[in-house]
Amino acid sequence: MSIRPPTAAGSAWIGRTIGVLRSLFIYRRPGRQRGLQRMYGPFVHAGDLVFDIGAHVGDRTRAFAALGARVIALEPQPQLLPWLRRAVRGRPGIAIRREAAGPAPGSARLQVSRRHPTVSSASRSWVRSLGQRNRSFRHVRWDDEITVPMITLDQLIEEYGTPRFCKIDVEGLEAEVLRGLSHPIPALSFEFVAGALEVTADCLQQLASLGTYEFNLIRGERRTFEFHDWQSSTEILTWLEAHGERLGSGDLYARLCP
Repeated sequence: MSIRPPTAAGSAWIGRTIGVLRSLFIYRRPGRQRGLQRMYGPFVHAGDLVFDIGAHVGDRTRAFAALGARVIALEPQPQLLPWLRRAVRGRPGIAIRREAAGPAPGSARLQVSRRHPTVSSASRSWVRSLGQRNRSFRHVRWDDEITVPMITLDQLIEEYGTPRFCKIDVEGLEAEVLRGLSHPIPALSFEFVAGALEVTADCLQQLASLGTYEFNLIRGERRTFEFHDWQSSTEILTWLEAHGERLGSGDLYARLCP
């Protein structure tokens, strides 16, 4: 009996399934929720409003909800939405929206990596250049493209109110998301990636136009801050330019100065 090779549709399904399983393995590890709740505890309290921009499979959304927050979770990738909804099933105060956030309302073309859905991006320039600039991304292929609706942070604020915290993880589109914000938010986080620190510098500039912020960072998927004392935007960018290459990626945290 001969075995037929998978069709193109079958190969795509296999790739998507492997990608989702990889994300579940990374983001649903035992003990991860306790660490996330400890990390977000200083920023998020019962009754607070939180925006989770790029919710993926919902690990951060779950942590925010466990702290008692109301959460607006945006995730534009259709293959991840069932897992996101399952992760927060039965938890009150969570709204899931299948949208991307950006500088203006409309739509965006999302470059999807079926096997690595966590790095799917609406930034074509980020996708085209990052494989050459960051060795961690050299094996990633963006092999699909979908059109997704886009909304701004200002629109979300108009509908729900100003969040106490906003997490932004959108693979190279972070500065564009912040362009859609004209209200200072008390605290937020956004991803940085070695080889694309110009995006980080742009984010810092966008925040400077909204208020005076101080910064800290977390390496990769760790859950402890790098610095005991929070840094200015100049200090944090200088440090990243010197050390970011060996970190690969992580998250910058910003809080409004009193």
